Amino acid sequence: MENQEKTEKPKLKRGLSNRHIQLIALGGAIGTGLFLGIGPAAVLAGPSVILGYAFAGIIAFFIMRQLGEMVVQEPVSGSFSHFAYKYWGNFAGYASGWNYWMLYILVSMSELTAIGVYVQFWWPEIPLWISSLFFFIVINALNLASVKVYGEAEFWFSIIKVVAIVAMILFGSYLLISGTGGEQASIANLWNNNGFFPKGWLGKDAQGNFEGLLSAMALVMFSFGGLELIGITAAEAENPEKNIPRATNQVIYRILIFYVGALIILFSLSPWESITSGSSPFVTVFERLKSFQFDIFGHTVYFTRLIANILNIIVLTAALSVYNSSVYSNSRMLFGLAEQGNAPKFLKKLNKHSVPTMAIMVSAIFAAICIVINKIIPEKALEILMSLVVSSLIINWIMISFTHLKFKKFYHQKKTKFPSLFYPFTNYLCLAFLFGILVIMWFTGFKLSVELIPIWVGILYISYYFVKRFKQQA
Repeated sequence: MENQEKTEKPKLKRGLSNRHIQLIALGGAIGTGLFLGIGPAAVLAGPSVILGYAFAGIIAFFIMRQLGEMVVQEPVSGSFSHFAYKYWGNFAGYASGWNYWMLYILVSMSELTAIGVYVQFWWPEIPLWISSLFFFIVINALNLASVKVYGEAEFWFSIIKVVAIVAMILFGSYLLISGTGGEQASIANLWNNNGFFPKGWLGKDAQGNFEGLLSAMALVMFSFGGLELIGITAAEAENPEKNIPRATNQVIYRILIFYVGALIILFSLSPWESITSGSSPFVTVFERLKSFQFDIFGHTVYFTRLIANILNIIVLTAALSVYNSSVYSNSRMLFGLAEQGNAPKFLKKLNKHSVPTMAIMVSAIFAAICIVINKIIPEKALEILMSLVVSSLIINWIMISFTHLKFKKFYHQKKTKFPSLFYPFTNYLCLAFLFGILVIMWFTGFKLSVELIPIWVGILYISYYFVKRFKQQA
């Protein structure tokens, strides 16, 4: 009996409670893309970008339901990489896992850099690399402690983001209803100034650049990157058959409230032309607070410097949340790849708290290298790396939806615990949408990202070939 226990493969510990799963899922849908990334999309499409977020959100929800069906049926480490490996083939599992890992290594690089910039807002004398290094150590230490510590940290990061959005929605609603938002604040801003589609579906401006709702869709969909984190938590979620479906189903409500609902209010506060690619409607709301005042015990209180500090806390929290989740998801993906035999065996090593320490440390080393590269390489090289983030995200979502088709064929005429919606129609709809995004990207400034996809897949295949040869000779 003792020998049998010794030969059992290491297992992750189910330490994520329902509240952790709920807020991790919520945090995955709320990032810097929502707080700061809306500006460029709004410039391209005007108020119609609200419709874009609604449709992209529905597509994201369908994909999460497809992933949810698989992970509830088989709550294992490695998530969609495991399913691609099992139901599609060895290379599919290898490619999806390493693609996802690389995606969040690059995301880690950008978020660590952003963290350093946000810290310099308060202490400009602190070099960028010092603050980035400090939070690099802190977040990795949290993840090394236990999965419950990670879940608790992400819980509070998400709480801050949710409170910030709710506060902006409530305050924006107050400005509209009370009439204190100024003469320009009106729900009519949604259709005034050349209508709800001021730049149409797709067209060109005077400089020949594409504009319109379709041109903004590539920017819109990237705001939903991170939702798949729900699937990564499957192997460490308490009662996954209950908690993961609940978290997945609530994605659509969160999207409608935090994206569509918030944007309707925020676009109503001022004409959409006032938004620039370097700003956000959220920033506009906080700027309004500078002129907002109230009396406390006979003393007039003004929001001035406080507003800038609140904004910085929110974006810093969003960056820390994304990096925290990147460390978690990358380590679990490496652990799953090691279990498949598609990564070195030492990555399966767990500490006494059932945390994959070597997977966290290896990911940390590569993220740290990216920080160094970010400081020394030319700007063009950094642009290529960021384009690869876009490419990796598209590949990731396409593989989830296609893998689900393979999964359903295996479970043909068998009842699963959490069936996806309208299979197989929604799979084909999601795949058509994602390939349509690639076509839009080709014509609207993301051509490099599309060109990198076959190159990146080729690199993955070559590495897979050598790994396979090495395993055969071992």
